[in-house]
Amino acid sequence: MHSPHDPYVRVRGAREHNLQDVNVDLPRDTLTVFTGVSGSGKSSLAFGTIYAEAQRRYFESVAPYARRLIHQVGAPAVGEITGLPPAVSLEQRRSAPGARSSVGTVTTLSNSLRMLFSRAGDYPPGAERLDSDSFSPNTAVGACPECHGLGRIHRTDEELLVPDPSLSIREGAIAAWPGAWQGKNLRDVLDALGHDVDRPWRELDPRDREWILFTDEQPVVTVHPVRDAGRIQRPYQGTYMSARRYVLHTFADTKSRSLRAKAERFLTSAPCPVCGGSRLRPEAMAVTFAGRTIAELAGLPLSDLAEVLSGAGAGGAGAGGEETARVLTADLLARIGTVTELGLGYLSLDRTAPTLSSGELQRLRLATQLRSGLFGVVYVLDEPSAGLHPADTEALLGVLARLKEAGNSVFVVEHQMDVVRRADWLVDVGPLAGEHGGRVLHSGPPEGLARVPESATRRFLFPEDARDTSPVREPRTPSGWIRLTGVERHNVRGVDAAFPLGVFTAVTGVSGSGKSTLVGQVLAGVLADRQAGEEAAGAGGEQFCDSATGLEAVDRLVQVDQKPIGRTPRSNLATYTGLFDAVRKLFARTETARERGYGAGRFSFNVSGGRCETCQGEGFVSVELLFLPSTYAPCPDCHGARYNPETLDVTLDGLTIAQVLDLTVESAASFFAGTPAAERALRTLLDVGLGYLRLGQPATELSGGEAQRIKLASELQRTRRGHTLYLLDEPTTGLHPADVEVLMRQLHALVDGGSTVVVVEHDMAVVAGADHVIDLGPGGGDRGGRIVAAGTPAEVARTAGSRTAPYLAKALSASGS
Repeated sequence: MHSPHDPYVRVRGAREHNLQDVNVDLPRDTLTVFTGVSGSGKSSLAFGTIYAEAQRRYFESVAPYARRLIHQVGAPAVGEITGLPPAVSLEQRRSAPGARSSVGTVTTLSNSLRMLFSRAGDYPPGAERLDSDSFSPNTAVGACPECHGLGRIHRTDEELLVPDPSLSIREGAIAAWPGAWQGKNLRDVLDALGHDVDRPWRELDPRDREWILFTDEQPVVTVHPVRDAGRIQRPYQGTYMSARRYVLHTFADTKSRSLRAKAERFLTSAPCPVCGGSRLRPEAMAVTFAGRTIAELAGLPLSDLAEVLSGAGAGGAGAGGEETARVLTADLLARIGTVTELGLGYLSLDRTAPTLSSGELQRLRLATQLRSGLFGVVYVLDEPSAGLHPADTEALLGVLARLKEAGNSVFVVEHQMDVVRRADWLVDVGPLAGEHGGRVLHSGPPEGLARVPESATRRFLFPEDARDTSPVREPRTPSGWIRLTGVERHNVRGVDAAFPLGVFTAVTGVSGSGKSTLVGQVLAGVLADRQAGEEAAGAGGEQFCDSATGLEAVDRLVQVDQKPIGRTPRSNLATYTGLFDAVRKLFARTETARERGYGAGRFSFNVSGGRCETCQGEGFVSVELLFLPSTYAPCPDCHGARYNPETLDVTLDGLTIAQVLDLTVESAASFFAGTPAAERALRTLLDVGLGYLRLGQPATELSGGEAQRIKLASELQRTRRGHTLYLLDEPTTGLHPADVEVLMRQLHALVDGGSTVVVVEHDMAVVAGADHVIDLGPGGGDRGGRIVAAGTPAEVARTAGSRTAPYLAKALSASGS
């Protein structure tokens, strides 16, 4: 039995995910960092075990009725945890926030600013004082009635909806309509309504064209489909929806980014004519503070907003206005200070949350926690350095130190070695990933890791002990250039940029300097539009740049990001890569399957026939426990196998389809040796370091880094045709330095094979190994958006005025370049 004053959090028998009955002691009131290769089990220990147990204990103290209203994660697989204080989790959430969520709402700074205007603003003579809700575009009393608080009006016209009037409706004249069955249904409904769907669009009566495109009516008619050969199609009731109604409905309501982007191509966007884009009613816009409206202050970068508030002094109107203004501005300035300290001073309060990276969102929540004044809690953070330029990491370390000094324990899952070196306590998990990991190799001061030879972290934490014998690679010579002139997008203004072809290019710069804008929006946009046969224009017809040359040299554009490969457990590694199709065909060719007449579809757990119908092929069933969190138990019929007994009678070299899905990539590579259809996919997964994942591992259990490498592996197994340009936005996020080496080998192999790779990157080891570097800055937001330096890594490292240069020079020195 441990003393109640025991200064350690003691974990005994942790078995969550791949953890192998882990016992570990972690001192409280320290900065403790968890390291290990991707998939080693460090997040399972920090989040899946320690934080999950703290949350479970908190929920036990909540009234049973209230517990039903809160999403609960359930009890972790652990024997015992003692000495555990309450915990606060700051994860990099991968779900997209709503369009009305903003920097101001995430940090709650908007509440304070609205209160300042309500209580201490300058009102017009005789105007009634407004409450704070009247200054919010997200409330009925504050939102502009015309645009409903969105600030922009979206419209469309015939030229956008019908780009080629020589086509008939049946030939696809209405480009805005959906494809596949839904589009055919709308054409059939129009035909049933008596409209000629086979005449060229321009020959139709203008009144008919107007009705087809813009009516708000939704008539229902009986459709008699044309009978296809061998298929009987019965009449059905079809509802008509005009092209404008379909586009606006899709743009407003769809959860699919690709569908929303398609709909946006058929819309023009303009500031609301009533509120001018301010999103607020006229009464709220008539109130000022320091001579500015609330919309003007919310549009300023936070660093500029702080200057305005500091200069405003104790201004303010009304009884007690001066004292109220002084108190409220002091509070605002203190809270803005913590945000700017974390390198986010370039953000404005009205910047929408969906446009922020997961790293920016986590740091905004971290800044909010710093002001909360909590004492004696455990903060569990997921890679707080993600998306941070090395120049901003020092400020982050300062904030973590202040959280600790306030009497809290800070537990951090981290890959950035500069953060690891500043830890008081280091927990290294490994040695490898999946079933080859899940053990604590070291728990103690960081210097003790030098005595653990099996640690994959050791040589990166102590590079002076490692002997890098790999030859220094000379920068490759470009085979051509893509040149963009007059780029105008967000904070990138009037920039001319040149991207070399046939080489590896790294785009660098501090957070908010315009890297993702230049690469992910402008370069990707002009290439995507060219591939679609359109002019170099973006969504809604916005011009990205004045001109773009050299695009004809690129035959294919591939963007590889860290978004999930699927949103449900039914999507997994095998289904995403196409490997499952090959496996199912192999099972269908077995003697037992042929005798029973089983086709490949029989071996899918997503359709009826071969799957277990009790669990619908899920492998588990949900058990409702009323006041406790719902728990999941193996299906009582298939016991987690996902298939019915008849399907499991079929074996391939002694294994059932369920047992094959339970194989790791590494084991499957041996099992399918000599089977070309499966070998290629498995080899590419091994090449990107994912040998530890199970074939049937649900997409929901994969990290962003794992999802990105699965996408890359899917690309690597394709037969390459023509010149491909690969764009990756911070591909090393979530990756241990050992995994970064594996990833870089694959990316450089793509270049050696004749492709072009462009990465937005903060890891200076990756940048040092690039052929060409484009450095943006010098700062973030309005202080960035310019190309500070461009050239080889050595040339950029010598550039005065570049915030990247000193860190790149250090990385070049470490690599012997």
